[in-house]
Amino acid sequence: MSQQLTIEFDHRPSFGKEDFIVAKCNVEAVSMIDNWFNWPSFALCLYGPEGSGKTHLANVFASHVSLAANHPYKIPFIKAKDIDMSMPHKLFEQHYCLIVEDLEELTDFEAAFHLYNLYKNEGGNILFTSKVAPARLNIPLADLRSRLNTVPAIEIQEPDDELLSALIIKLFSDRQLSISLELMNFILSNMERSFSYAKRLVSEIDTVSLAKKRAISIPVVKEAMENLKTNYQGELF
Repeated sequence: MSQQLTIEFDHRPSFGKEDFIVAKCNVEAVSMIDNWFNWPSFALCLYGPEGSGKTHLANVFASHVSLAANHPYKIPFIKAKDIDMSMPHKLFEQHYCLIVEDLEELTDFEAAFHLYNLYKNEGGNILFTSKVAPARLNIPLADLRSRLNTVPAIEIQEPDDELLSALIIKLFSDRQLSISLELMNFILSNMERSFSYAKRLVSEIDTVSLAKKRAISIPVVKEAMENLKTNYQGELF
């Protein structure tokens, strides 16, 4: 009988559909979110690759703030690309705390500059998320660029094998599936090392297994990987 994998990891309480797996690549970000009341600045930026848990940690932050408030408090999640000049004062009048996601997609730099200054000068807080560090963003407005560069930025790095194993096990478990140690070793040896690829791969493996009416095996995993490779190449042309 093949050995079924179980890995003991610290898990955060469920916020939405998933538990958050704490590992070396994200422990600093988790610590900063847990200690939000001791931030060295009014704002913080979490940055890292797609699927690394930035939005999940933002939800953890929102929950912390809500619990600390004297009454139920819901923090709005704003996409950076949606910020315009009509928003800063309206937002601050209703919300002293704000989450701005996907900072790399910001287009109205003047509006973001006003939003930043308003929250900083009036005692608000902003949690930014981004795929890249603020210092590497292409921000033509010098005043905004210099201010964002002062915001503490915490990186969530790509996962190591330990975290990838835990993530893959969890992704299969979410689908009420389990895999053998042999299969896990094969996946780890042949997969792209990223959160987003792990999620796409598990989904594709499940799709292939159901379509073929076959148990998950190395040939099924190979076919799923080839499908992802073909789909990716198709997007390039």
